[in-house]
Amino acid sequence: RTARDSFFVIPLKPKNTMKLSLAVLSIAATATAFTSVNTPAARTVSRVSSDVFAPMPVRAETQLEAAKQTPHGGTLIDLILKSDEEKEAAVAACTKELQLSPRQLCDVELIMNGGFSPLTGFMDEETYKHVVDNVALPDGLIFGLPVVFDTDDEDLSPGDKVLLKDGDRNIATIEFTDKYTPNKAYETKECYGTSEIEHPGSLMVATERGKYYMGGKISGLNLPVRDFPCKTPAEVRETLPDDVDVVAFQCRNPVHRAHYELFTRALDDPLVGENGVVLVHPTCGPTQADDIPGTVRYKTYEVLKEETKNDRTRWEYLPYSMHMAGPREAIQHMMIRKNFGCTHFIIGRDMAGSKSSVTGEDYYGAYDAQDFAKEKGGELGVMPVPSLNLVYTDEEGYVTADEAKEKNLSEKKLSGTKFRQMLRGGEDIPEWFAFKSVVKVLRENN
Repeated sequence: RTARDSFFVIPLKPKNTMKLSLAVLSIAATATAFTSVNTPAARTVSRVSSDVFAPMPVRAETQLEAAKQTPHGGTLIDLILKSDEEKEAAVAACTKELQLSPRQLCDVELIMNGGFSPLTGFMDEETYKHVVDNVALPDGLIFGLPVVFDTDDEDLSPGDKVLLKDGDRNIATIEFTDKYTPNKAYETKECYGTSEIEHPGSLMVATERGKYYMGGKISGLNLPVRDFPCKTPAEVRETLPDDVDVVAFQCRNPVHRAHYELFTRALDDPLVGENGVVLVHPTCGPTQADDIPGTVRYKTYEVLKEETKNDRTRWEYLPYSMHMAGPREAIQHMMIRKNFGCTHFIIGRDMAGSKSSVTGEDYYGAYDAQDFAKEKGGELGVMPVPSLNLVYTDEEGYVTADEAKEKNLSEKKLSGTKFRQMLRGGEDIPEWFAFKSVVKVLRENN
């Protein structure tokens, strides 16, 4: 038996030290984006140590029952102004306008609709540093990743009231409280476990985010208009039962057969109470460069939702931009789903993991996110449910890898690379791997 017996039995693979990186790129190569650090030209790149994700002790709440349907911090934030008069007055008080980037738009939406409760705005310097260092807000409440407003604008100052827009649509106003220059190399090292720009999160911070971060209070005007409708936490909560467990399933890719088996079988996990339901809650915002666009992913989810419709499976969509931050992003996702009313969260193998864009090596161990979620689940008030390691067999369909090995069953495998090749080539995709309806959407939008 293993250290994970309280979740499920699976042999643990030892963490291997990553091979010497062939990268000539380093954080020093982006000196204009990052604060200066001394980085040797050649270095040994190691898989992220679990020590990176060991914050100082913070306030703990161990009774999961008390967290059932309870927003993070105790109150579901709603910053959206209700009357036209309030909105007009807020806009009139602004002296400047800014267009939001796609990532900023996601963050603003989750701040003003309560997805990031208890936040009421972008983090000031004190809050930002505390989250980076401690995986917690200054009052000790656990929080996975910093939520920051970035800019290169030299003229923006604390005290400015600015109208935030998405094209012609007024989204929110912000009253800036402070302006600071972050140590981005330190931030990425603490949050992603590495400051190498081969990591997609570090690359995003280095090349997409502005020179400055600014704290500021948000007042919501209008939710964005998206191709994929995103209900607010309050709206989702109204659709969920209040007397059973709600298990969240996060994904950023189309759902194939193994994913479907995974989240439906999670309802049978002993950690989940009787008659529980699963909320399939994909992220449809920006992610890493080679992922399928959010609008296409949404179309695959919609056809699958109709094809597999049942009372114990709910589908909603989340306007969240991925960081590929492994263990700390797992905490962020659990916290967000808590605000949407979920009591449990499925933690997949290598959740929110990423590989070096140069060597292809994994930055995190396969079970780092599961371990960190198990460590922090009680404090967060969300029960992690590690996913089963499922394989497809000729004899019995989908079973756990351990069962297949024990019974000497014949496994079938299809790599993601091979699947994409078959998709582009018009070859038949085996139905044990992917739903026909999903394949049809992917081909129509390829």
